[in-house]
Amino acid sequence: MKNNKILGIDIGGSGIKGAIVNTKTGEMLTPRFRLVTPVPATPTSVVKVIHEIVQHYEWNGLLGAGYPGVVQTGIVRTAANVDSAWINTNIEELITKITGCPAAVVNDADAAGLAEMKFGAGRGNKGVVLLLTVGTGIGTVMFSGGKLVPNLELGHIILKGMDAEKYSSDAARQRDHLSWVDWAKRFNEYLARMEELLWPDLIIIGGGASKKEELILDLLHTKAKLVTARLHNNAGIVGAALAANKKMKQLEAEV
Repeated sequence: MKNNKILGIDIGGSGIKGAIVNTKTGEMLTPRFRLVTPVPATPTSVVKVIHEIVQHYEWNGLLGAGYPGVVQTGIVRTAANVDSAWINTNIEELITKITGCPAAVVNDADAAGLAEMKFGAGRGNKGVVLLLTVGTGIGTVMFSGGKLVPNLELGHIILKGMDAEKYSSDAARQRDHLSWVDWAKRFNEYLARMEELLWPDLIIIGGGASKKEELILDLLHTKAKLVTARLHNNAGIVGAALAANKKMKQLEAEV
């Protein structure tokens, strides 16, 4: 595909964000446009918001989106922070039906990981890289030898008798009125469990929490090298565009 411009969209539990991305450089060519995630976050209501973003940019080409859950060949399998009606929905077909744009959709953490591995903190790392997107939930993505392990969803392990993201996400910090120090104590427990299970060489903290880089890096403790995402909370948008670009190239190669 000669045109490197793709609309990237990051579907979150609290906000849906988009921007036009240059997939060759990772640069966002437009200011980010954000709308509030509807309640309830049903498939149709969410995709209508995506349509508003499409209209905002007057976009009529390929778009990529990151969805907060498991996506297998366009089919949604889980729905932790959105309405349960998403399960078994063909999200790519629904986006195309409502927006008129061809679409490629992947797990939102996978999207963020793709961006950080190509343009950010994981670039050139061939070891085991774990990226954690910390916001409404906890998204997890792992790369080994530069290869993606898709739909990892380790934000849902059991920690302190509950879903880990309910205990240690940024939303949990806000819900329980925790200081950053008290939140870090919880999140360090989660990090310790991840290291016990995966033994990563590098851990990247992304999502909304990555904007607090100077604060949280002093509070978090790991055996692995720990850094924040270079693309910060825009990694999901950039990575969604990259995933769409990759899918289009694969389809073109099959023709």
